[in-house]
Amino acid sequence: MSMILSASVIRVRDGLPLSASTDYEQSTGMQECRKYFKMLSRKLAQLPDRCTLKTGPYNINFISSLGVSYMMLCTENYPNVLAFSFLDELQKEFITTYNMMKTNTAVRPYCFIEFDNFIQRTKQRYNNPRSLSTKINLSDMQMEIKLRPPYQIPMCELGSANGVTSAFSVDYKGAGKISSAHQRLEPATLSGIVAFILSLLCGALNLIRGFHAIESLLQSDGEDLNYIIAFFLGTAACLYQCYLLVHYTSWRNVKSFLTFGLICLCNMYLYELRNLWQLFFHVTVGAFVTLQIWLRQAQGKAPDHDV
Repeated sequence: MSMILSASVIRVRDGLPLSASTDYEQSTGMQECRKYFKMLSRKLAQLPDRCTLKTGPYNINFISSLGVSYMMLCTENYPNVLAFSFLDELQKEFITTYNMMKTNTAVRPYCFIEFDNFIQRTKQRYNNPRSLSTKINLSDMQMEIKLRPPYQIPMCELGSANGVTSAFSVDYKGAGKISSAHQRLEPATLSGIVAFILSLLCGALNLIRGFHAIESLLQSDGEDLNYIIAFFLGTAACLYQCYLLVHYTSWRNVKSFLTFGLICLCNMYLYELRNLWQLFFHVTVGAFVTLQIWLRQAQGKAPDHDV
């Protein structure tokens, strides 16, 4: 009999389970599939947004969007179009019910367990296809799957469920460590975006004052050349902080602290040209951006949540 057996909602960046159906069977095959769920949850950030994993008598399908993945387990003969239509309904309801801020800041596993009520109702509908009244939507989904079929995850890419990882998987993990240039950072937060804008503002203010200092120097008003250098160094430091905030590089935290030190030195030298409030603003923004760089770390190995 073809049917949906279970479903889960998982955060992509670290594999944190946000919600799941609570009627898991305890058969040996189902327990094996739970291991595959855990292994997939650790690799979600590295996989396409629509995938299928065939595990013998069962299929695991999932879609990912806006940092959240919707995963389901069904029998191998369950229609693909129904499976992904089911996931699409879960996605739309979850996005409508919970905003991104809540999902990004969640720290406890299954903190949206009440979403299970919707999962159960939807699962019952899809396990009785005759009761579905979404033929037009299914037609749209069928066309979408035909044009962009789900990525079939090979078992060698995932590794084995009993903890023995295949040689391919070892190489796959190692390849991610070859170059830090392709390391992905955690999703930007609201405070991180504010820090980026403030750093750009400080850089622009330093740049404007630097050009004014050049004009004064050309007009022989006695402007110190060192002031011009200090303004442009401050601009470069602010822009480099913006770069560190959005890109991963080696020694990123050390570079951010050194850049903040340069900002402090520039403002100390410009003490005679700025009042205390201006100095306080530039130094505080530099410290705030440095903190945000430190908080926004690279996506590392996902913790072993009990998915």
